[in-house]
Amino acid sequence: MRKLAVLIAFLALPLHAAGYHVVRHMTVGGEGGWDYLVVDEDLRRLFVSHGTTVEVINLASGKVGGTIDNLDGVHGIALASDQRRGYISNGRAGTVTVFDSLTLKRLADWKATGENPDAILYDRPSGRVFTFNGRGKNITVFGARSGEVLATIPLEAKPEFAVSAGDGIIYVNLEDTSEIAEIDGKNAKVLRRWPLAPCEEPTGLAFDEKNDRLFSVCHNKLMAISDAKAGKVITTVPIGGGVDGVVFDGSKRVAISSNGADGTITVVEAVSPDTYRVRETVETVPRARTIALDGRSHHVFLPARASNDATFEVIEVSP
Repeated sequence: MRKLAVLIAFLALPLHAAGYHVVRHMTVGGEGGWDYLVVDEDLRRLFVSHGTTVEVINLASGKVGGTIDNLDGVHGIALASDQRRGYISNGRAGTVTVFDSLTLKRLADWKATGENPDAILYDRPSGRVFTFNGRGKNITVFGARSGEVLATIPLEAKPEFAVSAGDGIIYVNLEDTSEIAEIDGKNAKVLRRWPLAPCEEPTGLAFDEKNDRLFSVCHNKLMAISDAKAGKVITTVPIGGGVDGVVFDGSKRVAISSNGADGTITVVEAVSPDTYRVRETVETVPRARTIALDGRSHHVFLPARASNDATFEVIEVSP
């Protein structure tokens, strides 16, 4: 009888207990679209691009605790804790807004050298800020403190998301040519490019620094995993549709894609540096296409319009 009771209790557990699951909906409110978001792990805050603002959510309370306003076509946010600065890319204005990452005070606006700066990256080893200019098909390199334009790197392709390898090397997906470009951040030049086939139109990008693996998510429902040292794709894994973002959690050994068209995330497990499998697919909400990772809690965050379209929210997902 005791064994039967234990079995019944086990079967009554929520189906998500052993995997990733939605734990919180944080209401932001307001109109407008959204794009990238980023976690400040030290100050426990989440920066979310939304319409003409960046909204800053206190992760303890789940409430908006501040805003950076009067932006124009906001896309991405990069944080530089060693500079006590943050940087926002404004696609329509073609600018970067610089702010104090503690007080949120606006400090400056810098002009990019290409149209529609989209993804933005702070690279600590080089002390530089990089904007990846979609219509300009190039990269603007700024001094992180001075705001001086140090270089413009031509790509002749549309850059999407980018990651820093932590040693001055930067990788960026090239959406319209379905490639990855490797950039020397200190010398501001392209070192090499390689094709991501069978991946088509890569957007989000994540990096496993320990094993030198890059994760590109693609519009044809694939995640392409590249060996960054060899400069080639080693395998692909199926994911959901409408993907725009991906993160890699080194502690959990998983890459997670946000599939906006399907309203899901795909959790891909790294069995070994060369072997990957889909561990699970988890329902989120429709149009939740971008994603950020909190490396401390291992939770991920996805912004989207709420299911009733009445308000904007951020969904928190826990392992």
